[in-house]
Amino acid sequence: MTPPRHYITTTIPYVNARPHLGFALELVQADTLARHGRLRGADVRLTSGTDDNSLKNVLAAQAEGVDVRTLVDRNADAFAALREPLALSLDDFLRTSADPRHRIGVERLWRRCAAAGDLYRKEYEGLYCVGCEQFWTPDELVDGRCAEHGTEPRRVAEENWFFRLSRYAGGLRELITDGTLRIEPAVRRNEVLALIDGGLHDFSVSRSRTRAHGWGIPVPDDPGQVVYVWWDALGSYVTSLGYGTGDPAHDHWWTAGDRRIHLVGKGVVRFHAVYWPAMLLSAGLPLPTDVLVHDYLTVGGRKISKSGGATVDPVALTAEYGTDAVRWWLLRDVPRVGDADFTVDRLVERADADFAGGLGNLVHRVVTMVHRYRDGIVPESVAASDPASVALGEACREAPGRIDEALEGFDFRRALRAVREIVEAANRCVEATRPWELARAGEAERLDAVLGALVAACRVLAGELRPFVPESAERIARRVTPVDGVLPSAPPPFRRLGG
Repeated sequence: MTPPRHYITTTIPYVNARPHLGFALELVQADTLARHGRLRGADVRLTSGTDDNSLKNVLAAQAEGVDVRTLVDRNADAFAALREPLALSLDDFLRTSADPRHRIGVERLWRRCAAAGDLYRKEYEGLYCVGCEQFWTPDELVDGRCAEHGTEPRRVAEENWFFRLSRYAGGLRELITDGTLRIEPAVRRNEVLALIDGGLHDFSVSRSRTRAHGWGIPVPDDPGQVVYVWWDALGSYVTSLGYGTGDPAHDHWWTAGDRRIHLVGKGVVRFHAVYWPAMLLSAGLPLPTDVLVHDYLTVGGRKISKSGGATVDPVALTAEYGTDAVRWWLLRDVPRVGDADFTVDRLVERADADFAGGLGNLVHRVVTMVHRYRDGIVPESVAASDPASVALGEACREAPGRIDEALEGFDFRRALRAVREIVEAANRCVEATRPWELARAGEAERLDAVLGALVAACRVLAGELRPFVPESAERIARRVTPVDGVLPSAPPPFRRLGG
């Protein structure tokens, strides 16, 4: 059978500053889904990139006193460099200002929508938030300020190209309600439906070349205008596959793929669940199958952002505490719905409790008993009959299905709960069977059954943890894999991070 094809993307962030932990959350979530899909036999392509063609980037360069290209290249390199410290299994990374595939595809998308009669020019005056790169109506503001950035939008008047979004309201609503375009979690789907029901207005898809400071992709056949950064950025999901270039990757992953999955933050849902699907309908292209929405990370209750003052450097964090400690906190403690407040203390406490005190303690305990009672040789499989060992076996058998179900629902915490229940069942098994007493009593067959069940559980843990914390999973796997027939004897696999 041909394996299912899953194309998974993150958003592409502005590069007006260096990356922060908030975007690392999305990268780690996407990577976990990609690794899990591969583990289950899917053909997966994972893509990220950077949104270089933004007015925010231009203004940041001006404030710093450097040319735009210098700032964009430097900060884009910092985003691309997250691959190693976060252990990302990226297949592609597209920069919108530097990758030759991108401009070709954006122009192709523009011309397809123009041919459908969905692009027109008109004069417009509105309230523009540079932070969002978006026009807002007065009733969408909170006390006259952008709800996302807390700033007063500036009034802008110019003639731009517009896209006929209003034409697609009914079609979008039907596609979302019938599940063709799945938006998770449900609270975000309901927000999108409410937005559609409130009336969709055509939106501006270009900026004057003057206001864009000459930075960006020129509108086809209209060099006085630059393609609006959101149109430009959304197009990256197909341009990274070579759309418009004749690259067969586009048909393989987008047209003929089984799943087209976008991971996005809650602040950009309208762009990904309304604007982008409408653009695709206009261009005659398939829609994404899934838009998976996460909430924000905060520090002291303030959203982590590049420009808002509250930020955490993910590279420094992984250098100090390790890649998997960071990945684990992001996947274990961030809820499916609702913001999560980050502190280093919380990260350390979680890693010490779950790694050193949970997984690490179990694996070290099991390996030590195998060495003490069986000279490091894992007993051959013997059917366990005691209730605790039977319950452990059931937890191991049920875990993969429960993890699959949780990740299908975009719930990383629930997925890791299934993993933790194996650890808890294994610890209960040790306490209930008391292998040291079985050894003293000479009950060799029962002891072999218990030790075999415990080693098997550790191997299941190593396998199921690979999508979440790949380095730690490998460390556990090495501890429970015989070398020349004997399990390696080594210190506990995880050190405590706290004092």
